[in-house]
Amino acid sequence: MDILKDSLDYRSSGVDIAAGEKAVTAIKHKVKATYNSNVLSELGSFGGLYQIDKSSWQNPILVSSTDGVGTKLLVAILANEYKTIGQDLVNHCVNDILVQGAIPQFFLDYIGLGKLIPARVEDIIEGMVVACKQNSCALIGGEMAEMPGIYKEKDFDLVGTIVGIVEREQLLPRAKMKPGDKLIALPSSGLHTNGYSLVRKIVFEKLNLSLDTYIPDCETTLGELLLRVHRSYLPLLKDYLTDPSLLGLAHITGGGIAGNLKRILPDNVSAIINLKETDIPPFFKWLQEAGKVDFSVMKETFNLGIGMLCVVDHKMQDKYLSIPEARCVGELAPSDYIQEKIEFDLCGAK
Repeated sequence: MDILKDSLDYRSSGVDIAAGEKAVTAIKHKVKATYNSNVLSELGSFGGLYQIDKSSWQNPILVSSTDGVGTKLLVAILANEYKTIGQDLVNHCVNDILVQGAIPQFFLDYIGLGKLIPARVEDIIEGMVVACKQNSCALIGGEMAEMPGIYKEKDFDLVGTIVGIVEREQLLPRAKMKPGDKLIALPSSGLHTNGYSLVRKIVFEKLNLSLDTYIPDCETTLGELLLRVHRSYLPLLKDYLTDPSLLGLAHITGGGIAGNLKRILPDNVSAIINLKETDIPPFFKWLQEAGKVDFSVMKETFNLGIGMLCVVDHKMQDKYLSIPEARCVGELAPSDYIQEKIEFDLCGAK
């Protein structure tokens, strides 16, 4: 018997090592563009090395977070568009540590795939590189795992880990929040990376729409709306992080406005949120009407046009209202008061 003729190799089982090496070679120079003098390792090492610049930090605290982009991945696969999903991942993670006052330092990614297609991986990583450069964050390592037994051929998963630094004295939220302090909202770019399971059920299953469907209320296509990049708030807020009048930040993700705001409020404080119908972007209103979604579900699932909430000292609200597109949407209240109130101008849902 010819043993060699009947022998198996890794590629025949669905894992192409050569394709992985080709992908790493293609992205290496792009990833290196995110490096700074603190990065001490090369892409491909067993671990990423990063030194803390002791001249820039007095009492540094490391802040880390791991997250993904949920079923927005399925929209990217459907659109065959992979250049923005990496930006979504990085920006989401940046915002998650920003709410504790941290400045991002480095980022690592995990990509699990059914089939490793180098051009697709290159597009995904290119999006991460764009966002890392925009957030002054080094992409120092990651993992590409081709696992046809776990993922279908076109499927992939995307996860990121970010590490940032904040001075111990500048950690957010600050304990001095009190009734009367103001809630300043910064707008989202759209859905960001939350609520896609419900959205896909509405637009693809219930309405049977395609990504090319034009949505008149929004003056663009469904695909453009669904793939808008999750916004990073670091550029807007970096200069405010050491300001003592900034008392807290809430990244509005899964759980909606109230669900994320309450994560940073002390026990003796609640909030009143005054959100008018005219404040909610057209796409969210279109989704509610088209999907016949109760408003209680909308406010628990989506950001409703608010991507970041800033809790600020009431005496200093004008300083934060000078941030582009910022607006006051409420204030803190005693804890025995209502936890949330959303007022509408034109409909009865409250």
